[in-house]
Amino acid sequence: MKSSILSLVSASLAAFVAGHGISVSPNASGLLTVKTPTGKYAGFIDPVFPRTRQFRSIAFAQPPVKSLRWEAPQKLPPSDQVHNAYDLPPSCPQFISRTPSFSSEFFPGGAMIYNGDQNHTSGLVGTDTSEDCLYLAIWTPTNATSSSKLPVLFFMTGGGFQGGGVNLPYQLPMDWVERSQSHIVITINYRVNIFGFPNARGASEQNLGILDQRTALEWVRDNIANFGGDPAAITQWGQSAGSMSADIHAHAYYDDPIARAYILQSGTVFSGAANPANTFLNFSFVAQHFGCNSTSTNGTAELACMKAVPFQQITNFVGQYGDSGATPALSFQPQVDERIVFSDYPARIAAGKVARLPTILSTTANEGSTLVPYTPTGISQDIILQVTLSGFVCPTFNSTVERNHLDIPIYRYQQGGQYPNLNPLNWTGAYHGSDIPLNFGTVNLVTTWGNATQLTIDTSRAMQQHILAFAKDPLNGPEELGWKRFNSSAPNGGELIRFGADGKVAQYVDGIEIDGVCQGLGGYNAFP
Repeated sequence: MKSSILSLVSASLAAFVAGHGISVSPNASGLLTVKTPTGKYAGFIDPVFPRTRQFRSIAFAQPPVKSLRWEAPQKLPPSDQVHNAYDLPPSCPQFISRTPSFSSEFFPGGAMIYNGDQNHTSGLVGTDTSEDCLYLAIWTPTNATSSSKLPVLFFMTGGGFQGGGVNLPYQLPMDWVERSQSHIVITINYRVNIFGFPNARGASEQNLGILDQRTALEWVRDNIANFGGDPAAITQWGQSAGSMSADIHAHAYYDDPIARAYILQSGTVFSGAANPANTFLNFSFVAQHFGCNSTSTNGTAELACMKAVPFQQITNFVGQYGDSGATPALSFQPQVDERIVFSDYPARIAAGKVARLPTILSTTANEGSTLVPYTPTGISQDIILQVTLSGFVCPTFNSTVERNHLDIPIYRYQQGGQYPNLNPLNWTGAYHGSDIPLNFGTVNLVTTWGNATQLTIDTSRAMQQHILAFAKDPLNGPEELGWKRFNSSAPNGGELIRFGADGKVAQYVDGIEIDGVCQGLGGYNAFP
């Protein structure tokens, strides 16, 4: 049964790829070159999306290889070199677990990074990964010029700080830009796992993945006008770990945010996932495996030794150790350093140290259903509910209260729908990440369980309409659609949009229906 499901998914995905330009050879008549101080970048126009320019692989920092491994990202020098930006870049080093998951079972190649000729339970480092991975991709209307000043959505992928990247088919926005013709979408790679968050004694920076994101954002600020974007109209947007990252930026760079607004989708700084400061045991454990022994006073030698080990070997060791279930488990997450990641966010909030910029906060109704150990027949809803509340619903409520306290404009939504071609298992409900294909307009990517219904398409377009209204005018755009600012102190706990539930594209619901459980004021409905 499993093999037949996978073959059906693979066939659907292959058809999508063939018809939607995911691996399109550049057409000479459609080549477009944009000049920046760091180089000239040649993009292309896919005949399937004739009104969209695609620049799929633009370096925003020097390759973090050899001596630059585990170093802060280094800016690119000035250059006149022409770079072909036709193909999506390799993802940063990450492991493809052999342990089945919801994504690998039902959406291989759709919800996961491109993995070349390997499957998505290979138990090996990803085939199409590389340390030379600090690239971003840009999608713009074809006729955008330096005077267009279009709003920019700067998207940071999720992946638990362990995976993710530009080359995820569900996050390719060609259809959205083609229809909109009024905005630019950018997605980025950043270092993950041990390469992004080493927690190494000899490293001068531990949160390299966050610094990669900041460097990419700075490159966009400095160069996006050449592509038709407005550097003063950047919305920093993330999902899951990318959302937590965006909130980290809002607190770490509150006095120079670059962005003018945020979208925090399923994750905030209150969602956890930060390691305490100065716990170097995990990195040293890996180093010792490769003969890079260290002492408490010689972290520099340990790091230098590890820089000579091929990244594939390091990735496989860390990943296979995790797959084995060995204890203690290894963890490479953002680390508290009191400069980028903080130990006491309430104290920083009390001091007003958060960017006071309009923010969308969102969750899905049943976040935890695909984040617990996978089983095709379901798992205890009590466990799922615990993950949903502790990791997403209540952290989002805490971030709402934080920003309400500082009078920061807040808009809230919940993805509450189940869609036939996106929900192969009914018990998963509106699972974590189920809003991504709706946001990006990729709801027809996999059609194994049927085509997208009209409700699915209409819901996707409504979500896009609301995101674009926010991106174009974060202060007034949402309210012009009737989307009210969220006030958690209102008698009804505020008002938010619920998308896709009850057979309705959108409906307004009281915040108390979602947040009340975090205040001890009632239960929580994971299947609204």
